[in-house]
Amino acid sequence: MARYTAIELTNMIMIENPDTHEILVENRQNPNWAGVTFPGGHVETGETVTQSVYREAFEETGLTIAAPKLMGIKEWPLADGARYIVFLYKTTAYTGKIHTSREGEIFWTTREKLLSGQYQLPNTFAEMLPVFDDANINELALHAMVDGVEHHINWQ
Repeated sequence: MARYTAIELTNMIMIENPDTHEILVENRQNPNWAGVTFPGGHVETGETVTQSVYREAFEETGLTIAAPKLMGIKEWPLADGARYIVFLYKTTAYTGKIHTSREGEIFWTTREKLLSGQYQLPNTFAEMLPVFDDANINELALHAMVDGVEHHINWQ
C-alpha cells in the first residue's frame, strides 16, 4: 500500500455573529458545487491551512476574521485515487463590512432558515453542519460511489 497520496486541500469557515447567532453564508455561483454554503477555498502553495482560512474569508466576505478554530474535516476519495480534504473552521470574531465577491452573494441567515428548504444547498452541505456545532463530531467522511451505489456518510 502506498504511503503517499495526492491530496487536494481546501477550507471552509463558519462565521457566526455572537450577538444574533446568525451565520454568514455565500450563494455560490459555481455550477460544480452551487448553492448556499460557507466561504472557503483552496489552500495555495506556500501558505498554511490557517493562513488560507484568513485569506479566503477576507476575499469572499470582506471581513477580517480572528481566532478561527479548527472544528474538524470533511473528506472523500477522488476517482484517480487522490483525496479531497476540507478543513472546517469556525469563528465569532471578525471586523469589517460584508461584501459580495465573484464567488457569490454574501448574507446573514440562521441555521433554521438554512435547513428549512428555503435555500438550495450543495450536495452533503447539510450533513456537514454537525461538525461545526457538535464538539463530539470532528469528521464527515464520504465514501466513493461503487457500482452506482450512493456514497456512505460517516461522522466520527
